[in-house]
Amino acid sequence: MNIPKNVYLKWYESMLLIRKFEIRAAQMYGQQKIKGFCHLYNGQEACIVGAVSALTKNDKFITAYRDHAHPIALGIHPKYVMAELFGKITGVSKGMGGSMHMFSKEKNFLGGHGIVGGQIPLGVGIAFAEKYKKTKNLCITYMGDGAVRQGAFHESLNLAMLYKLPIIFAIENNGYAMGTSVQRSSNVTDLYKLGASYDMESLVVDGLKVDEVHKTITKIAKKVRTGIPILLEIKTYRYKGHSVSDPANYRDKKELEKFQKKDSIEYIKALILKKKIGSEKEIEKIDNKVTNTIKESIEFADKSEFPKLEDAINCVYEQKDYKFLKE
Repeated sequence: MNIPKNVYLKWYESMLLIRKFEIRAAQMYGQQKIKGFCHLYNGQEACIVGAVSALTKNDKFITAYRDHAHPIALGIHPKYVMAELFGKITGVSKGMGGSMHMFSKEKNFLGGHGIVGGQIPLGVGIAFAEKYKKTKNLCITYMGDGAVRQGAFHESLNLAMLYKLPIIFAIENNGYAMGTSVQRSSNVTDLYKLGASYDMESLVVDGLKVDEVHKTITKIAKKVRTGIPILLEIKTYRYKGHSVSDPANYRDKKELEKFQKKDSIEYIKALILKKKIGSEKEIEKIDNKVTNTIKESIEFADKSEFPKLEDAINCVYEQKDYKFLKE
């Protein structure tokens, strides 16, 4: 597969932007500018960046609550994501969603969902709508390895096969469901094999290599658009705890260091230099651009206003002509 030079550089910039965003988000949480739950994506950047470059702007994306990276990878300026974390009216969800409920209709990013596995049947519904409207678009539905223990996961795979829906079930297997390792929660540790029960085509990809994620999703997307659902296990790793309040004492430093040596951003940077796709100067230019963007994002979020009290009832469904039935 011939991948243009600008794609490699875009991968590096997008992944670095997400990484630096999450590092600064953790700092802002420590300063109590971000409150509530906060789940960071450090280490998993290739899972979403490789998918975005492989799919089209009309395809639909949905995920769980570790969702800061997805709108950024899809092209939303990180200042709107940071503003959402700060609970400001300028945020992508108008300050009403916070860390776990990012949305962007413009970029076809349909959440950000706080219930473990709750987004999986929603992804099936989205894919059903695309098939019903004959759009040829697909829905990529992200989930963590812990979510595959939910009954909704299995029900969703069954319906997707039954109705032949254009959906990619993407398991971001970072090894831990909160603090419980895959090995301690299931005798099936190769999660892609779970698709066999439904006669679903299933495969695994190295989620630390953005080019491999891109190539794999590019290839399977052609089948999925014809109504062949596919289960994709993306082997990845998260550097931080389940959330910012999790010290991750359930794993040792050697395990973390092992994965950091295979860091996805350092991998693509080395590839760019080795293949002479870009120079050290181009890399430095991208680094500086990303640093400035993150700085701008924090300043924007800081200066933005909080929603007004009366905004609390906005975006709440109301049927004005509704009447109570009298017995």
